[in-house]
Amino acid sequence: MTFGFLPPSVAPVALLLMSNLFMTVAWYGHLKFTDRPLWLVIGASWGIALVEYCLAVPANRIGHQIYSAAELKTMQEVITLAVFSVFSVFYLGEGIGWNQAVGFSLIGAGAFFIFKGPF
Repeated sequence: MTFGFLPPSVAPVALLLMSNLFMTVAWYGHLKFTDRPLWLVIGASWGIALVEYCLAVPANRIGHQIYSAAELKTMQEVITLAVFSVFSVFYLGEGIGWNQAVGFSLIGAGAFFIFKGPF
């Protein structure tokens, strides 16, 4: 399975980036709409999450041709943190504190070691 115009090494990154945009909106977008009934935001979130799955599943299938499952999961987590950070600042209006920055940096350091391979 390929993703046409993108090489297999880039396609999973692009797809995971898009899927995370949808998932972040599904999980956190409703926080600005606390006046809406919970059942309504749950339904809307499920609809948005369906699009996320339609992007994440091919990302992992294509990516597994080149990357290990651990590398794909690490990519997913780093992309999730990057997307969430931007979303949190620009949509929710919440800043990133020093403690979050340190925690995210440590996760980034962990990602380095996942991709560095055996020493």
